[in-house]
Amino acid sequence: MRILLTNDDGIHARGLALLERLARTLSDDVTVVAPAEEQSGKGRSLTLTEPVRLRSFGEKRWAVTGTPTDAVMMALAEIMKDARPDLILSGINRGANLGEDVSYSGTVSAAMEGALAGIPSIALSQRYATPAPGERVSFDAAEHWFERAVRPLVAMDWAPRTLVNVNFPPVPASDVAGIKTVAQGLRDYGRLKLDKRKDPRGFDYYWFGLGSVPFSPVINTDLEAIEAGYVTVTPLHLDMTHRDSLATVAAAYGE
Repeated sequence: MRILLTNDDGIHARGLALLERLARTLSDDVTVVAPAEEQSGKGRSLTLTEPVRLRSFGEKRWAVTGTPTDAVMMALAEIMKDARPDLILSGINRGANLGEDVSYSGTVSAAMEGALAGIPSIALSQRYATPAPGERVSFDAAEHWFERAVRPLVAMDWAPRTLVNVNFPPVPASDVAGIKTVAQGLRDYGRLKLDKRKDPRGFDYYWFGLGSVPFSPVINTDLEAIEAGYVTVTPLHLDMTHRDSLATVAAAYGE
């Protein structure tokens, strides 16, 4: 089995180094193609207005001067064009990708690109506790629950153009409640906060921040399940059509 690894935290990220080590428990044929620099929050963006360059970091390890989507496209169209991967693993991201995060996340977007190409693709993320611990993020849950979360997915029959989003809770591996397959949640948009500051020349600038999220005690989405200490597993698909609205929209045009 040939495995392609990528991420959005960059070629030198701790989570990618861990993923490479864990992936080798599944196969000895592992190729890494990741962004040269951190690309968090870039979603499915492409680099179209400047050239994309490749840099080798050893055998089967490449950095791409672009986004996570660029990295997967470069892997499939150039680096692995004669031996396409059987599986794509994206991550292990520093921070969760839950709920609507999936539409912003470079980690998930890289897996989406793999799904678009018809390759089973899994996004993997390690949530961290608040406040953000910087470089002290613990990947303990991801490291010890990786095989239990990923190996069954590798063995299953995949529906076309689908991917799987896996998130590990911010607790020691021994405290993980288990694995739960759940739907994607949706947070309240009102949790967005702006941290307004002033630069040395007196001009305003902003950091985007997020407030706390109220949770239901009923575990039916990734948001609640990870709060309860579960590894969350959510199948996603690329077809964004809201089929229940097709008739309503058609009627608006008199169709």
